[in-house]
Amino acid sequence: MKHTFRYITAAKIGLFLIAAYALGHFAAMAVSHLDSRAVSASADGNWGLSFQQEGEPPVANASAGELAEYDAFYAEMTDEKVLYMTFDAGYENGNLPAILDALKKHNVSAAFFVVGNFLKDQPELVKRMVAEGHIVGNHTYSHPDMSKIATMESFAKELEDNAKLYEEITGQPMVKFYRPPQGKYSEANLRMAKELGYKTFFWSLAYVDWYEDKQPSKEEAFKKLLGRIHPGAIVLLHSTSSTNAQILDELLTKWEKMGYTFKSLKDFV
Repeated sequence: MKHTFRYITAAKIGLFLIAAYALGHFAAMAVSHLDSRAVSASADGNWGLSFQQEGEPPVANASAGELAEYDAFYAEMTDEKVLYMTFDAGYENGNLPAILDALKKHNVSAAFFVVGNFLKDQPELVKRMVAEGHIVGNHTYSHPDMSKIATMESFAKELEDNAKLYEEITGQPMVKFYRPPQGKYSEANLRMAKELGYKTFFWSLAYVDWYEDKQPSKEEAFKKLLGRIHPGAIVLLHSTSSTNAQILDELLTKWEKMGYTFKSLKDFV
């Protein structure tokens, strides 16, 4: 009887160990599966970057391959020393003319992502952008948190109202390049933008330049913008920054001395 009890107990222990192994195995598989989707899952919220190695593209919260499925981009994966200059223009405070002057001096074709009030208030600057060979892209009409917009109707209206205003000013259709305000987006947003024929552009290099009353010093700006530059970078600067207006000519010169050349986002795609 004692032997039988021992056998039964041993059998139970064996079954328990087998079950525990199986549970652990399937749990590990589940974790692995979740890990493999971690970047995709993080593609709901704020665009984020982690700079890990100087001269290399930062690690983003969505990979270039995953973004490409939605015609979305944050950098060109290349060893060629090319840069793509982009600016977000929410309003005008006197700094944009100097920025345009510096771009013209260096023969750089940039992309300006504009919102509705900028188009309404600054039609002459918009016309100057176009005349000097710059792209004017869509930053939405009212600059909302697009990640909270769930319907195609509302999403499309933000882009279409802005594009319509641009066409009224320039007589030309707006190129279908889109940048989410504040980098806030969702996977559904990326899908909707693609369905509307847009290409979505994030960035691989930016710095805190948008607070008018707390502008970075020239030294702070150069430290970030020179130290984090990399081949294929899509650079984001804000046209409202007095620091950017002051340093852009010198900044472009420094990048050129580092061996970089500039391309238009139209060359990117």
